[in-house]
Amino acid sequence: MRRNLCGGPLLQRFFEMPRYKLIIEYDGTSYAGWQRQNGQPSIQAAIEMAVKRFCGSEVTVTTAGRTDAGVHALAQAAHIDLEKIWQADRVRDALNAHLSQAGETVSVLHVKKVEQSFDARFSAVKRHYLYRILNRRSPPALDAGYAWWIPRMLDAEKMHEAAQRLTGFHDFTTFRAAQCQARSPLRTLDRLDVTRDGEWVEIRASARSFLHNQIRSFAGSLAEVGWGRWTADDLEMALEARDRACCGVVAPPQGLYLVDVDYMPEA
Repeated sequence: MRRNLCGGPLLQRFFEMPRYKLIIEYDGTSYAGWQRQNGQPSIQAAIEMAVKRFCGSEVTVTTAGRTDAGVHALAQAAHIDLEKIWQADRVRDALNAHLSQAGETVSVLHVKKVEQSFDARFSAVKRHYLYRILNRRSPPALDAGYAWWIPRMLDAEKMHEAAQRLTGFHDFTTFRAAQCQARSPLRTLDRLDVTRDGEWVEIRASARSFLHNQIRSFAGSLAEVGWGRWTADDLEMALEARDRACCGVVAPPQGLYLVDVDYMPEA
């Protein structure tokens, strides 16, 4: 009986490495994107180096979504496995100290110990993004790296009306990058709202998952509607064409923010 117990799932559970969920904020301006890349700075590599300096462990940081170069995050979710149990606040503070010392524009907002069954990528049930457009004649002095500047006036109401043609379940081939690695272009878009607040036009999108460059493609195509070059019907025709060549201009990365990632309550 003892041999069965020692060789069973209880012993396996005892030796499992503790898993920690991280909520991360970053300014993506100086990075080649989330994913670790040889010879280029990345958010993933910055955090992995901070972990190594904190506790000496070589880890792989798993994230809810890999952002492109220049894209920012307000609450990116990720997880790491460490070799020993630490207080969550100790992990947060230590990582932030090492990130700061290295001059990284990355901050760990929150750390929580979670079950091994939690996976930052595959356990996510919804992702939320924001795209910001500064819509005024004068160029930005303070927000140059944090918004798309469009000096020509946009009709945000028409953009919002047209955006509703894209919600629901569709083949989004038109709105994904040619190098997108997703197996299927089929996705369900839960939300695509366009609002104006003074000089700012904001596009908010929510879905379980997104394709590579999907939101930036949405933003650029919706801008075509806002300028009056496209109608809502034109946008829908582009969607139905399932052809990348029918997409409007692809908006620049600096206006895009990963805002939040939803999980089931226990995560």
